[in-house]
Amino acid sequence: MAPEVQYSEKYYDEKYEYRHVIVSADMAKRVPKTHLMSETEWRNLGVQQSPGWVHYMMHSPEPHVLLFRRLRDIPATNAAGGLAVAVN
Repeated sequence: MAPEVQYSEKYYDEKYEYRHVIVSADMAKRVPKTHLMSETEWRNLGVQQSPGWVHYMMHSPEPHVLLFRRLRDIPATNAAGGLAVAVN
């Protein structure tokens, strides 16, 4: 049995980091067809990713493939939402 959610490796251009997420047929039925999902919506669907990802495009022939991107060079944050600080 295939997993409900499959995550691609990340890929990049000069400005963005990208990934696509493939959801099961049952989950795809719950993907809105009228708008791009907010972070709350895709998290409620069952997609789990670190902060900063934006559902930026729909590909109508493949509604089970969700396309995400985020700006490159976003500072890492800690669990409390603050900037993570490296300690040597």
